[in-house]
Amino acid sequence: MSITRVGSQPSAPGPAEWFTGTVRLDPLFEAVKPARTMGLSVTFEPGARTAWHTHPLGQTLIITAGVCWTQIEGEAVEEAHPGDVVWFPPGVKHWHGASPTVAMTHIAILEVLGDDRVTWYEPVSDEEYRR
Repeated sequence: MSITRVGSQPSAPGPAEWFTGTVRLDPLFEAVKPARTMGLSVTFEPGARTAWHTHPLGQTLIITAGVCWTQIEGEAVEEAHPGDVVWFPPGVKHWHGASPTVAMTHIAILEVLGDDRVTWYEPVSDEEYRR
């Protein structure tokens, strides 16, 4: 057993090449082999969002605060609220972030396949975001 104490892992800003706007990453747990699951808490200021990306084994988001906007490529933008759970299938291109006026925090849970956890693509344009 291990207990990771709150505050024992530092917060980090979301890298500009993967995020638009102000984003804070708070690690929760890393995959410890043979397990593959990892998780982090991510906070997006209003208007902040990820770039388009995929996960080799999918991703689950648990919305804990605010208003989440998310989209799978080729589909409509969806809105999610605290308590909602969003799942993206493996290899499906998507993005997620806060609404234009309300910040959002989610817990992201994903599995690591070898060294692969996410493939990043282009930023979500303002036009795509505002649909």
